[in-house]
Order: sequence, then C-alpha cells, then structure tokens
Amino acid sequence: MRFAIVGKNIDVTPGLKEAVEDKIGKLEKYFTEDTLANVALSVDKDKHKIEVTIPIKGKIIRAEQISSDMYVSIDLAAEVIERQLKKYRSKLIDKKHDEASSIRREFLETEVPDDDEIKIERVKRFDIKPMYAEDAAIQMELLGHNFFVFINAETDQVNVVYKRKGNSYGLIEPEN
Repeated sequence: MRFAIVGKNIDVTPGLKEAVEDKIGKLEKYFTEDTLANVALSVDKDKHKIEVTIPIKGKIIRAEQISSDMYVSIDLAAEVIERQLKKYRSKLIDKKHDEASSIRREFLETEVPDDDEIKIERVKRFDIKPMYAEDAAIQMELLGHNFFVFINAETDQVNVVYKRKGNSYGLIEPEN
C-alpha cells in the first residue's frame, strides 16, 4: 500500500508519518500493494482531523475523524475503514469483471454472513421544481431536513443542498 500524506496547519513529522503508515498500513491485508491511500492531516484549534481517501476501481472508500489528539484520530479512521470494508465486502466486487482491482482476492473470497444487507424500507416521490440554491436551502430548513434535492433554475440540472457541520451549507452539482 502506498501513501500520499499532506498536512494543513501541521507539520507531518516522521512520528505522524510512521503512525499513519502503521495504523492505516494494517489495512494492507485488504488491498493490493499498488493501492494509494490519500491522507490529509489538519489541525484547527484543538481539533485534530484526519481524512483518508482510498480510490478503488470506480468507488471511493473514505473516513474522516476528529479528536483532540491526532494519534487517536488516526486510530479511529483506520477502524472506520476496516468496518466499511467488512460491511460492504460484497458491494466492492465489480460485477462485470468479477473482481475489484485494488482489493485482495483472499479478502473477497472469504465467506462472511451478510447481516448488514442494505434494504430500502421506504420510497418517497415528490415533484421537483426549479429553484435557486439559496431557495432550496431555505426549503430544506423549513422541512427540517439535512439535505434537499432540487432542479437548479440556473443550470436545469438536479442538485442537492445539504447542511454541513458548523451550520453552513453545501451544494452538490453534477460534473459536465
């Protein structure tokens, strides 16, 4: 497994680099040697944040953890990724090629009961009206939701506004 480690408001010391490579590196048993893990470490006041992104053949495995200690954040991120891999093992297989190029074959071939099967319990249907992103954010707040799907009046494309941590808003729009 290869690592690309960057720091924001923090120097990536040899100790931090070693901790990342040791803890996230334990996930090597799931990935092939050429898999790249992108790791971003950042500090804001007393919040130590790690973001780990591992792209694998059309999918992205991602974990983001914040704590008061960077080493704790690193441990937590490794646990989250391992949990994701175990939970979505069967979903990581590319059905067309019957393999996921970055995932070790031994991991995929291990039989595990599928207790965490994703089941859609309810389907909602609603009329999507064109509106501006700001209006969609207001509508989302009025409904008490943390996201809202709408047709962007400026682009005529389906967009999503969502509530971010810290009471700010985000907008998801498709790439052209």
